[in-house]
Amino acid sequence: MGKINHPRRGQPDLNDFQAYLSLISPIFNFSFWQLTAIFSGMRVAIVGGCRTAFVRAGGKFNSLSFLDLGMHSVSCLTKKLGISQFDELAYSTVLLDPRYPNFAREIILRTELPDNISAHSVSNNCISGLVAVNFIAEGIRAERIKSGIAGGSESMSNPALYLSRKAEKMYLDLSRAKSWGERLKVLSRFRPDFIFPRPPSPKEPSTGLTMGQHCEITAKEFNIAREAQDRLALKSHKSAASAGASGYLAEEIVELDGVKTDDLIRADTSFEKLSKLKPVFDRSDKGTLTAGNSSALTDGASAICLMSEDEANRQGMEVLGYLEACEYAAIAPADGLLMAPGLALANLFKKNGLSVQSVDRFEIHEAFAAQVLANLKVWQDGWAKYPDLNKIGEIPAEKINVNGGSIAIGHPFAATGGRLILSSVNELKRNNLKTAVISVCAAGAMACAMLIKRP
Repeated sequence: MGKINHPRRGQPDLNDFQAYLSLISPIFNFSFWQLTAIFSGMRVAIVGGCRTAFVRAGGKFNSLSFLDLGMHSVSCLTKKLGISQFDELAYSTVLLDPRYPNFAREIILRTELPDNISAHSVSNNCISGLVAVNFIAEGIRAERIKSGIAGGSESMSNPALYLSRKAEKMYLDLSRAKSWGERLKVLSRFRPDFIFPRPPSPKEPSTGLTMGQHCEITAKEFNIAREAQDRLALKSHKSAASAGASGYLAEEIVELDGVKTDDLIRADTSFEKLSKLKPVFDRSDKGTLTAGNSSALTDGASAICLMSEDEANRQGMEVLGYLEACEYAAIAPADGLLMAPGLALANLFKKNGLSVQSVDRFEIHEAFAAQVLANLKVWQDGWAKYPDLNKIGEIPAEKINVNGGSIAIGHPFAATGGRLILSSVNELKRNNLKTAVISVCAAGAMACAMLIKRP
């Protein structure tokens, strides 16, 4: 880079300022855009968050819809922070309900929040919550808004049901028929199974396989042993149980219908118990994924409040952390449906000058133990399918999911992103640490990775 020309006093030059930031950014381990945000005051601050307990589907939240759960998380967060007004809400769910095409706006209209808050609904499988958070963060960086709440909820107990395509077509044609003759003609297509609704399919639309079936393929490709999967699951439960006993999880949870603790954590589980469970997705002797080393169907909700650094200071809010960067990745499902984190986190590291040594905590979503272990291999050793992948190196186990992961705590799809962010900032504050990264895989062969730094 050439010599920086210094403008005359009182006449700052934007190009020179950008050049200056580009020169000093490597010194402070910040990207150019992070330094720009610091100098402009548009740094995105995380000022609060909360979540419901995560409970087994069909259990304690069986009577609550995803909208009920979402309303509770957002309303409790505003009360916790002592705010009634913010600029925007971005909220997410995966199991969509066509009765609420903009369910985020329904959260505003059905709570005590002011009606003038705009709201946007988001859905992108397991990264939905992180996509919602990044939507608000980008609005803050662009100076379109100064504050916002983002999150997600899932009621796997109460998914919207649907009919077969043939049944839907028949009923639609019946509603359009104008005479009894036309109606009788349409009704002649009726079949007995048309009266039975269907739950959402767990299969990947592009492949016809479930996530578990895809992950079994990945486990075989990367030689992920059953024993390693069960040991990771055991660590998840033991770490979550310890965090629960220490009160760490209680710091995140807002009570709902008398429920204030996660009910999927098994403090008394053991390697022996886990090893006795039978494979679920491949029932042959080659199957390795079980109910014990996979995340369970879960109900729950989370919400995170973000502000510009200037707005947080103006309102006297404690800054729990800064959302510094976000990376998405997508690959061909045939390459590994849940392997896109291999690229997303690697790109986050490369663009932000990170190293394993400079990151204090890793929050890696545990859809399946095999998925975590396969991505760990890719980050350490690279991936022949993607030779340009930036290898991260070996990540020490003591830095990963220290307070438990999704296998133990649960995985209400859209709510998991908010939980991971909240867990990250609380853990950094609790131990006076500086840097955390988040990695989440998603159906559709996508992924999201985030970088969070403490003040």
